[in-house]
Amino acid sequence: MSEGTHSTVSVADEAWFNGPSLRRVMALLNGEGAETRIAGGAVRNSLMGRPVADVDLATTLLPEQVIALAGQAGIKAVPTGIEHGTVTLVVEGTPFEVTTLRRDVATNGRHAEVAFGSDWQEDANRRDLTINGLYADREGRVIDLVGGLPDIERGLVRFIGDAAERVAEDYLRILRFFRFFAHYGQFRPDADGLRACARARDKLKTLSAERIWSELKKLLAAEDPGRALLWMRQAGVLTEILPESEKWGIDAIPGLVATEAMLGWPREPMLRLAAIVPPDAERLDEMARRLRMSRAEAAWLQAFASAPAVKPDLAGTALDRMLYRSGETGVIARLKLAVAAARADIDSPPADLEKSLLLKGLLKRAEAFRKPLLPVSGADLIAAGVAPGPKLGEVLSLMESDWVEKNFAPSKDDLLSRLADFQSRI
Repeated sequence: MSEGTHSTVSVADEAWFNGPSLRRVMALLNGEGAETRIAGGAVRNSLMGRPVADVDLATTLLPEQVIALAGQAGIKAVPTGIEHGTVTLVVEGTPFEVTTLRRDVATNGRHAEVAFGSDWQEDANRRDLTINGLYADREGRVIDLVGGLPDIERGLVRFIGDAAERVAEDYLRILRFFRFFAHYGQFRPDADGLRACARARDKLKTLSAERIWSELKKLLAAEDPGRALLWMRQAGVLTEILPESEKWGIDAIPGLVATEAMLGWPREPMLRLAAIVPPDAERLDEMARRLRMSRAEAAWLQAFASAPAVKPDLAGTALDRMLYRSGETGVIARLKLAVAAARADIDSPPADLEKSLLLKGLLKRAEAFRKPLLPVSGADLIAAGVAPGPKLGEVLSLMESDWVEKNFAPSKDDLLSRLADFQSRI
């Protein structure tokens, strides 16, 4: 489709397009020779029946012109990426990123040097994937300069122009290719794109760990990341960014995804990650540090790795004791993976069905578990005549162990009545 022509496809009837905040911005930034269009994800998602969250805009106006117009209209303008042509306009609490049309002057696989322009075809050509290169004008008419509309119809995730050139411009596009395939692709990945990603996979080491983990986490949040992970493994990309998965494999993902859908579990990227890496505390600690995970994410992995495996015939009271000692997070993760593995074998002998039912019962109990409080405190022991110091802590620890072993049944009076016995064990 040539520059300036429109398709018969439109987003004009979509609720997000007719929101008053967006309409106000579009009215402000169109006119007097300037043109502003909705770009990328909002158009893509709308055409694919997906929710539209953020709305980004592309404009022929320069950043300083956008800021000036916003000021005249009483709209807050934030120069969030002004060196790259991006200004964020905030209207009634809703942010809109407005970016001046650009063309690449130089790229080095990680950063691009850009120049501002007014050519919509050049701006479209510098984007990564055809499904991300669509625009919608102020009337809602979709403009396709890169063949994105037929690719949306086919569920084809494809680079704009030469795949190897697009990848060489920014090696993060390797991971974006698979991430968008996970969320939007059908059947097989585009062959040229897959080949370009496989050939450049060693360049992933030039990217920051934060960017790699961010893309991987978004991929793992897809409804079904299984096919994307499979193609990443075959292209050598998964091993490049997640060597821990190489010998462990990704075979648990289909069963986990199916179980999530059947039992109504939320999509948990961390649980899906746990399904494809070994539960080895040392290796997972190294992985978390390498990928610059947050403290909460690293702690989650350690809880998973250190939690004991749960057997289907484990008594409920024994599970309670396990939860108290090991914490709920890791045990629940282990149980979920065990339930998914058992359900994957559901067509096998009746014993596997029984195993699945038993594990589901344990999971339900674990999710309802609330850690009880030890009824005795250090202050209670001091009041009973125990001198402050290391021995007090030892006595308290013995009392706690006894209380846990007896399924949290002994009361404060029960424990204190046996104080002399606990002291004699030290």
